[in-house]
Amino acid sequence: MKEISRLGLDLAKTVFQVHGVNAQEQVVLRRSLRRGQMLDWFGKLAPCLIGMEACASAHYWARELTRLGHTVRLIPPSYVKAYVRRNKNDAADAAAICEAVSRPSMRFVAPKTEAQQAAAGIHRVREALIKQHTATMNSLRGLMGEFGIVAPKGNKGMDALRAIVADPEDTRIPDPLRTGLAVFAKMLDELEIQLGKIDQALAAWSRTDESSRHLLTIPGFGPVTATAVAARVTDPKAFDSGRHFAASLGIVPRQDGTGGKVKLGPISKRGDGYLRKLLVNGAMSVLRSKQAQQDPWLKKLLVNKPMKVVAVALANKNARIGWALLNHQEDFRPRQPAAA
Repeated sequence: MKEISRLGLDLAKTVFQVHGVNAQEQVVLRRSLRRGQMLDWFGKLAPCLIGMEACASAHYWARELTRLGHTVRLIPPSYVKAYVRRNKNDAADAAAICEAVSRPSMRFVAPKTEAQQAAAGIHRVREALIKQHTATMNSLRGLMGEFGIVAPKGNKGMDALRAIVADPEDTRIPDPLRTGLAVFAKMLDELEIQLGKIDQALAAWSRTDESSRHLLTIPGFGPVTATAVAARVTDPKAFDSGRHFAASLGIVPRQDGTGGKVKLGPISKRGDGYLRKLLVNGAMSVLRSKQAQQDPWLKKLLVNKPMKVVAVALANKNARIGWALLNHQEDFRPRQPAAA
């Protein structure tokens, strides 16, 4: 009666909460574990189903517990929330996870391998550096704008502002602010160097990873987008079709309706915003190239639709193509023009 068939594990930094039930759905275990006790305690436990939220360190613990013979399921945190009863605490969270992992309609996140997690991690580093770079540029523009020095948007405008800061004969910016702006300019130089190194590392990894090489054959996919999709989409078979994958990224119309009448609004923007951004940016680069005028489908859309709407449509199409390439491990084969 006390044999554990299913566990809910609430992850934490130091103290972990465990909630277990037997085959008759009776609660047989409620306890907390320190980090140092985790592997030893689960190593002595008979293999069972363990549910965890797909949060920080979840993929690490999924790999470790799988090595011990357990079956691990990662659940999106938003899907667990509905099973929390009354007050929220670690014990209630563990009980909610234990209940959620037993639902037949529950959706799970596939655990990442160490290589996939490392590739996904470097994208987070890149994104953090880009945010720092953008914040530094905005601060530089704002402080110089207070002295009437304004430059156009883009790299040329920023280069003009940095040249003013570096010119000792330009006295429009008095000390000590000039010293601070020189620090900003130096920070921008260093951030650009580090971003270049990360882009080189991603390009090198895209040439060695089989999935990334297939994705690179899609128009609008570069090393950054290809490696991001290959790293974050752990198991493409978790999606029934490419349409489901595109919907998971939020590049499909949001539905709102009742009484049998469904209204389609703007895109839902649910799911992985980073992948959605990369796909849309890649689609915009395709629309600005000569390929947009050579593709009948894009050419027809551009006649009646704004460019950004067409970019989202192309991003949706590329997401479905990417899912198919990951699922079948093949290169992209463009459609051949019909014979005259």
